[in-house]
Amino acid sequence: MLPWLPDHPVCFPPVESALRDPDGLLAAGGALTPDWLLAAYRRGIFPWFSDGQPILWWSPDPRMVLIPEEIRVRRSLAKRLRNAGFRITADSAFEEVMAACATPRDGQPGSWITPEMRTAYGRLHRLGAAHSVEVWHAGSLVGGLYGVAMGPVFFGESMFSRQADASKVALVELARAMSTGDGRMIDCQMHTAHLASLGARDIARSEFIGYLDQWLGEPLHDGPEAGMGVIAPAWSFDAVGTHA
Repeated sequence: MLPWLPDHPVCFPPVESALRDPDGLLAAGGALTPDWLLAAYRRGIFPWFSDGQPILWWSPDPRMVLIPEEIRVRRSLAKRLRNAGFRITADSAFEEVMAACATPRDGQPGSWITPEMRTAYGRLHRLGAAHSVEVWHAGSLVGGLYGVAMGPVFFGESMFSRQADASKVALVELARAMSTGDGRMIDCQMHTAHLASLGARDIARSEFIGYLDQWLGEPLHDGPEAGMGVIAPAWSFDAVGTHA
């Protein structure tokens, strides 16, 4: 039986109890308030569900991650970074990036980035926990990504491109900014061939959780205060785009 979580207090089951099929499905219910979301990310859990479904919480095994220094920039992408005329910013158009990520891809009937999710992450952005990277060309937003930053970890949520390689440019510039500070890891959540081509790799969930415990400290026990602390990023988002 999949555990059903109450609206309060914050209480997640152990990630080891997540289902194997579908991989990582942990629980349903709860809420998308900052305390729930921050507690989830701190525990290696994230929400993912579609319109008409309850809130579903996931912690897959293995976990795909990207070490900033290991990002793979092929020759064609390096040339585009130098010569395409992109301007890269951070946190200057968070709502616009989320809206673009929520636009259904070709052949898809809808998006998991529901209005409820956009409201929830907009609230996290105003608290300083959620961040975006934007790629501009000729004054137009052509690519970007968003996610949640805690200490040395960036928990990636989604990215989009309206121009070739624009989302890759956003990821490269995020990785570079993290490398100039104390950023250690980008959480890519689930395996995709696209992210693997950029240098991301799978690690065991236990290893991933071990890194979170080491870098972020032991999570608070379940309860009203379990997820209320915003942990500042270990790098400056002002550094994003300074290498472009």
